[in-house]
Amino acid sequence: DIPETVVDRKVRKMNLISPTGVEVNIGETLKADEYIGMCRREILDTFLRDRAKIVNGLVTSIDVPSDHKTANSQYTINYQAFQEGKSVGVPASMNVDVIIGADGANSRVAKAMDAGQYNYAIAFQERIKISDEKMKFYEEMAEMYVGDDVSPDFYGWVFPKYDHVGVGTGTVINRPAIKQYQKAIRERAGDKIEGGKIIKVEAHPIPEHYRPRRVNGRMALVGDAAGYVTKCSGEGIYFAAKSGRMAAEEIVKLMDGGKRLPTQAEIESTYLSKYDKEYGPTYFVLDALQKVFYSNNGAREAFVELCNSKYVQQVTFDSYLYKRVQGNNPLDDLKLLGETIGCLIRGYSNAKPDAPISNPVESLNRL
Repeated sequence: DIPETVVDRKVRKMNLISPTGVEVNIGETLKADEYIGMCRREILDTFLRDRAKIVNGLVTSIDVPSDHKTANSQYTINYQAFQEGKSVGVPASMNVDVIIGADGANSRVAKAMDAGQYNYAIAFQERIKISDEKMKFYEEMAEMYVGDDVSPDFYGWVFPKYDHVGVGTGTVINRPAIKQYQKAIRERAGDKIEGGKIIKVEAHPIPEHYRPRRVNGRMALVGDAAGYVTKCSGEGIYFAAKSGRMAAEEIVKLMDGGKRLPTQAEIESTYLSKYDKEYGPTYFVLDALQKVFYSNNGAREAFVELCNSKYVQQVTFDSYLYKRVQGNNPLDDLKLLGETIGCLIRGYSNAKPDAPISNPVESLNRL
């Protein structure tokens, strides 16, 4: 129910570029009404906040009563309330019965409920304003670059935004070199963004897996705070919205019109159980695919070659659009296995070796 006015661009074509520069264009399998929506977070987030009519403030801390698992004691949320015309927030607080933490990777709620740590990638992106003529290429086109020059374990991208492009990359295993990888993705994009002006620089942590604890008492985590980001694509916004809705709906049902408060066990057996059942297989498969195809240049060459297959394109886009692991044709799946083995053999024989990296300490850091 999000209006299309929030969507900047409708991507219907994807250009994949291998380490050796082989390009594969995908998107022919999409139906006329199917597309990948590209948004600016400042626009989408403002719309969501305005629609929710939430308190405009910044949470500073959360007081958790010691008996919150066994009694109906309330939580206290302390925050700085923003007021129009003032540059400094005013201290305020509110008491609540239930907290759903949708406050991102560096979640205050996760800290308050002792949710545990998780490993994370750093995603770095520059918003670049290019000429209208160059922008025509990205009207419905997104680009994905793979190679150890742009990332040793992820990919680089050029995504169309409103009147500019987002150019970025990410990594888990060599975060200190992120600016080196960003320079490489700009160079790989080359003439297509030449002469562009950087109008904004963004960097964000991206969770690599679920938090060890996603529910504690009557506090529950959703979205990035819970670690709901998929491997391979790095997508999190759909799963943030979906998990938030699922958690809220299940908790409202458990509260029975305000007659009772839910227990931790009830939240886990409803919200968590349903979410994991619906999306667990998707996380598992994408994690496996990332380990296979993003690990070295030979595998990356094979990945791009495989995407020439219309069946692979169909399965890939359907899985991305509908958030379910697709592919239910046993014969085509068997053929795909043979093609994968062949592509891997050719990829390893043609690709250049990955540049060695040594980063044994920093890459083990956790949020």
